[in-house]
Amino acid sequence: MRRTFVLHRDEDVSGVSGTGVVAEGAVFSDGTVVVRWLGKQASTTVWSSIDSMIAINGHGGRTQVFYDE
Repeated sequence: MRRTFVLHRDEDVSGVSGTGVVAEGAVFSDGTVVVRWLGKQASTTVWSSIDSMIAINGHGGRTQVFYDE
């Protein structure tokens, strides 16, 4: 099953991503996660799992994952 989501950042501790919806992403059936970062410094990253992605980009709970319905 594939799930899509957005990343919402309440506070930008790095000063790079901004706040609000900063990325769109998908979780694939094998658990792989792809994130498309939005904004001036747009990029795409691939992670082995949602937990790995959150561990690096969650900024201590300042970034939340909101799954699409």
